[in-house]
Amino acid sequence: MLRIHYCFTLLSCLFSLPVFGQITGTVLDSQTKVPIEYATIILTNGTKVLDGTISKRDGSFEISVSPKLDYKIEISFLGYETQNSDLLKMEKGKEVALGEIFLRPTQTLLNEVVLSKNQSSIQSKIDRQVYGASEFSIAKGGNAADLIRNLPSISINAIGEISVRGSRGFVILLNDKPIQSDIKSLLNQIPANSIKNIEVITAPSAKYDAEGKAGIINILTLKNAVKGDYFQVNTLLGAPSVQDYENAEIAQRYGADITYNTVGKKWNLSTGFSFQRNDLSGRREGDVYTIISDKYTRFPSDGERSFDEINYSGRLTADYQLTERDQFSLGFFAGKRTKDRTADIVYYANYAIISDIEYEFQYYNENLRIRKSDFILGSLDYEHKFKNEAELSSSILYEYSLLGGPTTNRNLGYPDNSIIYQDEYNTNNNPLYGLRINLDYQFKPFSNGTFEMGYQYRNLDHTGDFVYERKNNITQIFELVPEFSSEVNLKRSIHSGYLQYNGSFEKWSIASGLRVENMQRNLSLKD
Repeated sequence: MLRIHYCFTLLSCLFSLPVFGQITGTVLDSQTKVPIEYATIILTNGTKVLDGTISKRDGSFEISVSPKLDYKIEISFLGYETQNSDLLKMEKGKEVALGEIFLRPTQTLLNEVVLSKNQSSIQSKIDRQVYGASEFSIAKGGNAADLIRNLPSISINAIGEISVRGSRGFVILLNDKPIQSDIKSLLNQIPANSIKNIEVITAPSAKYDAEGKAGIINILTLKNAVKGDYFQVNTLLGAPSVQDYENAEIAQRYGADITYNTVGKKWNLSTGFSFQRNDLSGRREGDVYTIISDKYTRFPSDGERSFDEINYSGRLTADYQLTERDQFSLGFFAGKRTKDRTADIVYYANYAIISDIEYEFQYYNENLRIRKSDFILGSLDYEHKFKNEAELSSSILYEYSLLGGPTTNRNLGYPDNSIIYQDEYNTNNNPLYGLRINLDYQFKPFSNGTFEMGYQYRNLDHTGDFVYERKNNITQIFELVPEFSSEVNLKRSIHSGYLQYNGSFEKWSIASGLRVENMQRNLSLKD
């Protein structure tokens, strides 16, 4: 089946009228010519501070002023030398354009500096909210799912669907790369200690995939920026359960996370390993009845319902600066997770009544469900910066995940468990193979705007085998139950291209984009 999807990002404009006079400019790094965001701009008259603002993402700023006075502008940013303008004479309704203002990095050498900081855990930007993972206490020993659950207005339901203020359809990115694997399994296997920021993008541009109709959640992992070696070990030890619910095994909760990072002149290498055991004690008490016509049936129950979870994961990221304008990046993430659900329930005093008790018996249901979720993600990126400050980047991402596991279900006699009424077994294996190739180009043909364009290819191969077998009590052989067995195969390929413009013209700020996608999907179902 061939489906063509078109996604358009609408043109949005911002227009402001000068009330009196206006001073504008753009703050840049004198060496790299990169715009400086959040630079401080102070408006003064003599020794008196009158007003102030900060620069935007593209380094631009503007301040409305009264034409009755003469002013000076002071521009500063941490790590740069402060710049002061000449005396500015204002006229009503006129604009004083300072143009490009270059700040030079400070060259002061210090013997030793000890810094302590308390950075805000939330940063608000035009299209996104950025949350610092280290500011949340759950980051110690938790995982990515724990972090997301603690973010404002974000929730994850029992099947792993993410919603923000009730809106669903979010795409998950790992270091700016979309993931096709099972999101719930992936989030449960990324250690919170390895996460730097989580970005909630509620107004994605045409650059991003069309699946994220509600928005995008981008998980950014840690990278050290200071030359040298960095080693960190985190451990987790859970206290004994307050109530063990008479479970057969005692719940265990412990874990550890190890991170090593080394930064040299041309490379940045980070690696880590995480292990976590997280069991939950539990018990189920139930009393169910049905009434069909004049027949009343009841089957109360009581027994253990507990979870044993073991999770291993590893990660490796590396950046290599080949030349001043060329950089390669490698990323590798892998995890293995098993979660066993034990439900050993005694159904006691089961009976049916029409006028008198028709039957009465009790039995023991022994049920064990094992769920496995393994994943591997590998990516290779290349970035080149041209002399005219244009940028060309390419990325290849491969992912593999395997979901599934067996379930055994036995109905036995009680209290004599040697009697076997029914013995069933079912399993499912759902491997996923995904490939994604990106090519992006960014350039600035005009002084007041930047163009981005790119091509993306995505391929997905997802198969599922569901097998249900029941043991023949006479032959003692497990036989296939066709009614509950099936096979599902999904293959999907997507070609997409986008064009995005961001810029400003006089008093206008403009962002517009166009994205086109072509998708071919083949779905086959077999009994």
